[in-house]
Amino acid sequence: MNLIDATAELSAVTTTVASAEDARRLAQAVLEQRLAACVQVEAVVSHYRWDGALQEEGEHRMVFKILPAAVSALLGLLRTLHPYDLPELVVQPLRASQEYADWVRKETVAQA
Repeated sequence: MNLIDATAELSAVTTTVASAEDARRLAQAVLEQRLAACVQVEAVVSHYRWDGALQEEGEHRMVFKILPAAVSALLGLLRTLHPYDLPELVVQPLRASQEYADWVRKETVAQA
C-alpha cells in the first residue's frame, strides 16, 4: 500500500493494563458495545516513575481501532472500567486503506 492509497481516517486509542484478564475484560466490553472493530493486545515491559520511584512492570498494551466519532464514547467507557487510578489514554489519528476503514465502519457504531 502506498502512502497515497492510505486516505481513510481512523483513530487508534492506546492504554495499558496489568493483566491479560484485565485486557480481555476491557476488550470484550468495548467490542460488545461496538465502539471498536479490533483490539490488539500485546505484552510489554513499562519503565516509568511513580510516586518518586522508578518502576519496571509487565503490562499489556491495548490498541483499539475505531472511528474518530467514537473516541469520546470509548474514552468514557475506558475511564469507567479501567482498573488503574491514572490510566494511559492516548489517541492517535490513523490513515488506513479504504477497504480496512470500510470494515471498521461496518463493525462499529459511530457515536454522536
